[in-house]
Amino acid sequence: MDCPCFSGKSYTDCCQPYHTKQKNAPTPEALMRSRYSAFATHNADYLMNTTLPAKRKFHDKQDLLDWAVENTWTNLEIVDTAPNIVEFKAYFTDKNGIAQIQQERSRFQKMSDRWFYVDGIYND
Repeated sequence: MDCPCFSGKSYTDCCQPYHTKQKNAPTPEALMRSRYSAFATHNADYLMNTTLPAKRKFHDKQDLLDWAVENTWTNLEIVDTAPNIVEFKAYFTDKNGIAQIQQERSRFQKMSDRWFYVDGIYND
């Protein structure tokens, strides 16, 4: 199966090892791709576990799961990367069948040799 993050690799050679805790994402971009794949595969546990611990209180696992399930994830485009920032466009079809694009500039932080999602700024 192709990886849901559209890396061109197989899921087993791309995001699955992160989802199954076999290894940690080595870069912010790898973590961002794996989080997109977690939405596509409805893996809310991974989304919560890769959010910076201090920021988890601002997220709800059930809300993340509901949003993941109600959308069909159709493409991921990396726009730009910086040392702890990844700007991307996430393409999806919403529950009403309308094509959507979420463009976000996400911040990441490394703690104890692991990268975590901090927050994001949405671009219209």
